Amino acid sequence: MENQYNYYTSDQNMNTENYSTGGNQDQGPKKKHGKGASRWAKVVCTGLVFGVVASAAFQTSNIVAGKVLGTTQTTNKTAKTTTTANSAKLTTSSNSSSGTANVTEVAKNAMPSIVSITNMSVQEVQNFFGGTQKQKSESAGSGIIVGQNDSELLIVTNNHVVEGSSTLTVTFIDEESVEADIKGTNSDKDLAVVAVPLSKIKDSTMNKIAVATLGDSDKTQVGDQVIAIGNALGYGQSVTTGIVSAKERTMDSYDGKLLQTDAAINPGNSGGALLNANGEVIGINSAKIATETVEGIGYAIPVSDVSDLITNLMNQKTKTKVAESERGYIGIKGVDVTSDSAQMYNMPTGVYVSEVISGGGAEKAGITKGAVITGIEGTTVDGMDALQEQLQYYKAGEKVKITVQTQSKNGEYEKKDVEVTLGKQSE
Repeated sequence: MENQYNYYTSDQNMNTENYSTGGNQDQGPKKKHGKGASRWAKVVCTGLVFGVVASAAFQTSNIVAGKVLGTTQTTNKTAKTTTTANSAKLTTSSNSSSGTANVTEVAKNAMPSIVSITNMSVQEVQNFFGGTQKQKSESAGSGIIVGQNDSELLIVTNNHVVEGSSTLTVTFIDEESVEADIKGTNSDKDLAVVAVPLSKIKDSTMNKIAVATLGDSDKTQVGDQVIAIGNALGYGQSVTTGIVSAKERTMDSYDGKLLQTDAAINPGNSGGALLNANGEVIGINSAKIATETVEGIGYAIPVSDVSDLITNLMNQKTKTKVAESERGYIGIKGVDVTSDSAQMYNMPTGVYVSEVISGGGAEKAGITKGAVITGIEGTTVDGMDALQEQLQYYKAGEKVKITVQTQSKNGEYEKKDVEVTLGKQSE
């Protein structure tokens, strides 16, 4: 009998309804029949668990599901900063590692590069009477210090660790905590970079932390020893060991290839580091599959596959939320194009433009009904939730680069960037 999986993601903690600028939404392309229920809705005996841990105080009248959120760990060398002019760069190594690790030394050297990340968010939950109400929720994840520019310390983590945050707090090895801002995110690769202002970090803390060195995951071989460090279950940094069980694994929930390991990747480890015997980061811990008959199969994002993306995210403009009354709007109504829909209709994932508001920024920029919005200012968006989340960083009147894909006469989608001047919600 074919295994079926129950997938758990941070979306379970978020409001998944589509948002619009008002009025009824066009439902977008009509779905073909015969595909059955979405794989995300299957309820079975096997679970895919993202390595994050969350907790929230709920009233007794609320009916809510448990939440898992993450923590990270990192590998490192003693490099303190890697900058060129104002551009941040990664510290990398091309060495291969197939020897036996001194786990104690690797862990000791890696700990200064690891941080815990606390995500405070507001979520809608169902109450006893069948309605919904907003509740504050706290989630814990991990991060890896990967660089520094003239004014910020830069930390890579999973996108689902920071998704939907109202505030983010980073805690360093000396237990000092500082608020952080999102630098850039990519939901397809489940990656994010957050920035901590150097002006807010004490000198004593700066002397205790370090920048991680990224190894070459392409040179990793099946059977190589690996070490995972992260904030397992939110209890603080912990170390587990194992081997690389397989390479180039695929999961329905991830756009790319993954490293598989038998090192324990527990809830709270999201964004943490998978290290080789040299103490270099070869993977960013993300998820595991657990069943009644399987001890647990862990997965990590290979760093060599995403190093260019991480560098890109590190050099994006830091995002600071603006007051809701000042936020800008594109001027469209949209419908999510999920990965299932994208495969079914041979179109990109993103936001299907079901209506363009007359006189709005989108219309003036030439965005038309039927286009698919796939990004904003270099950040990938996979639906209305992601688009709305990005727009909270921009004021009305600001010009932003919107990535759209439109269908050509031969049926293929062509990508282009357009500059949109954001309008006010009432416009």
